[in-house]
This record gives sequence, C-alpha cells and structure tokens, in this order.
Amino acid sequence: MRTALEVFAEHGERGSSLKEIADRLGMSQAGLLHYFRSREELFVAVLAERDAIDAEQTRDSVTSPGEAVARTAEHNMKTPGLVDLFITLSAASIDPAHPAHEFFTGRYADLEATVADGMRRGQADGRIRRDVEPAELARLLLAVSDGLQVQWRLNPGIDMARAIASFNRLCAPPGAA
Repeated sequence: MRTALEVFAEHGERGSSLKEIADRLGMSQAGLLHYFRSREELFVAVLAERDAIDAEQTRDSVTSPGEAVARTAEHNMKTPGLVDLFITLSAASIDPAHPAHEFFTGRYADLEATVADGMRRGQADGRIRRDVEPAELARLLLAVSDGLQVQWRLNPGIDMARAIASFNRLCAPPGAA
C-alpha cells in the first residue's frame, strides 16, 4: 500500500498507472488486480491507508481536532497527487453505485464523530466556544478542510494549514487569546 501511496503522491490519480505500481512492487498488473477487483478499489485502499497514517501521526501529538486537521493539511501540501485523488474520488462517491461511496460515507461519519468528541472536550475545558453544537463545529471544520483542498489545487499559493488555523481561532470562545 505504501508503494501505491508513493505513486499517487507523485503523479496523482490521472498520472498513476497500475503498471507503474505493479512494476515498483515487482509484480504483474494481473497480480496487483488479484488483491483489488478494480482500479477504484485500489484508489479507496490508498485513501484508507493515507487516513490511517494521518491519524497515527497526529494521535498523540495534538491537543485538539482543529490542530490535527491543520497538521494533516500541512502534510497534504506535500502530496498534491493524493489530494487530487481524494478530491476526484470524493466527488465521484456521491453516486451510491460508485465503489468509493461506502468508504466516504463511513469516513465522514467516523470523522464527524471523532472531531465532535474533541470539540465537546474542548468546550468542557473552555478552549472551544459553547454556543455552537460540537457536531456542527465538526462538520464545519471538515467542510473547511475539504473546500481548502480544492481551492489549493486551483491556487497553490493558498496556505491550507494557516487557513485552518484561522478557522480554529473562530472556534475559540469570544475574548479568548
């Protein structure tokens, strides 16, 4: 999976081929497709692996969901090909018949719950404003992150991590430093 991640990070969805991934792994395309029924299934597995790596890298080193999302944005700015894959697949997944539909619906449900829990903890200790429901703050943070990825790919001058940090400041209680 790491090899596929590297290929997509370098070339994006359109520039990556099963042949290149298979060649780097020292196997045939047919051998690669033995593990994945389709190219789209491989794409979903790549994104799931990326999510697992992002979660592992931020799990113990951040104090809030907003900080975790900002750190992930910093990492994403180094892997535009994976951002392209994410944008393309997430848009295609709105079709319930698309192979990535189940992955993205589950991903967003899990992320929203996790981020909302973090927002709830932040509200309890006074770091997050209490006048907005934690689940709503979670949805907003995820929407900001996803929207910034599209904007960044259209305008690489956008600093996603900085923009997310600005959103995080808006989540602080009024009058907080």
